[in-house]
Amino acid sequence: MKKLINDPKNVVDEAVQGFAAAHPELVVASADPIFVRRADAPVAGKVALISGGGSGHEPLHAGFVGPGMLSAAVPGAVFTSPTPDPIVEATKAVDGGAGVLYIVKNYTGDVLNFETAADLASAEDIEVRSMIVDDDVAVKDSLYTAGRRGVAGTVLVEKIAGAAAERGDDLDAVTAVAEKVNSRVRSMGIALTAPTVPHAGEPSFTLTDTEVEIGIGIHGEPGRERIALEPADALVARLVAPILEDMPLESGEKVLLFVNGMGGTPLVELYIVFRRAAAILAERGIDVVRSLVGNYVTSLEMQGASISVLHLDDELIELWDAPVETAALRWGR
Repeated sequence: MKKLINDPKNVVDEAVQGFAAAHPELVVASADPIFVRRADAPVAGKVALISGGGSGHEPLHAGFVGPGMLSAAVPGAVFTSPTPDPIVEATKAVDGGAGVLYIVKNYTGDVLNFETAADLASAEDIEVRSMIVDDDVAVKDSLYTAGRRGVAGTVLVEKIAGAAAERGDDLDAVTAVAEKVNSRVRSMGIALTAPTVPHAGEPSFTLTDTEVEIGIGIHGEPGRERIALEPADALVARLVAPILEDMPLESGEKVLLFVNGMGGTPLVELYIVFRRAAAILAERGIDVVRSLVGNYVTSLEMQGASISVLHLDDELIELWDAPVETAALRWGR
């Protein structure tokens, strides 16, 4: 294993320290318990958004803390949910009196710990709502979930719900927007190689040089099938087909197409993926009016990608285009 780390036990702490030092105009980090919040939090009268989960998916979630997106992010150990205590402390740190929305990826540990944190925060008279992101069409259940996994669509939920909170929507309205996005986004991923968790010191699974895993999860969970490596266009077709089967779209409808890298895939390959995915949608008369390409929800150094399609309407386009200022997403300011 070759990694730019010191002690594997200190990876998350040192990474969060470095992140906060790199972006002092945007975020402040708490060391004990560990979480990252907006530098201007709490914002009086504004709904606060909190997300979190295991580390190793950077820039998710801390990279999306800032105006127009998250109020705080709570990182756990690599691929491990944070415990309730730091979630509660982050909640108290960013609550501006208008309530707090938890955006939770559908993994059992995340769901249970955020539920417990919501109960504890409610006991301190903070109004908390939770919504579960479950955009992955690859499998119904996995080793980590009851139901579908929450994957790259989480970024789209956080951005659009964050814009709704920034414009002054109340807690009910922000929650409804987040749930609307989740209901209209589908994702599917592929792995070419496995990630190596620092404290494990070896890859999470094994793929030969001629194999890929279709429908992989962001922790290296098994997908739908393991197949021989094919040209990029054929692999993209395998990813887009189940998305459109699960979310039929009519000709003339508008979408956001999001091609996400898993951490070890160069942009030149991600744009090849985007090119073919956009062409498949165009062949069906589906209009790609917004796009996002890059490493946003990673799995350490895994080589691979995911494709997400978000069915847009005028409200979602307006909220997507709204200004955002975070370490990983910035426009309109």
